[in-house]
Amino acid sequence: MTKFRDDEIPYFSWDRLLTVREIKGQLRASSGLERMRLAAWIMREAAFADVWQFLTPQEAWSHLAETEPFLGRRRAFWKYILNTWHELGRV
Repeated sequence: MTKFRDDEIPYFSWDRLLTVREIKGQLRASSGLERMRLAAWIMREAAFADVWQFLTPQEAWSHLAETEPFLGRRRAFWKYILNTWHELGRV
C-alpha cells in the first residue's frame, strides 16, 4: 500500500492532476453520478490496496450497481471481489 501525503498528486491521478486532499474533498462534496464516476475512476486506476485510502469497502459494495458502468476493464474484478466479500459477510 502506498502511503500518500495530502499535498501530493497520486500516481493514479495522471489524467486529472488532483492532490490527495482534492480527491478526498471532491468525494465528500459530490453526490450522485458525479460521485459514482469519481469512485469508479479511483477503483479503475489505483492499485487495489490504495483504493481503501479513499473509499471504504462498504461504500464500494453499496454503490457497485452505480459505479459498475464506469469501471471499464476492472468491472469483472470489482464485481468478483465485492460479491465475494458480501457472501462472506464482510460488507
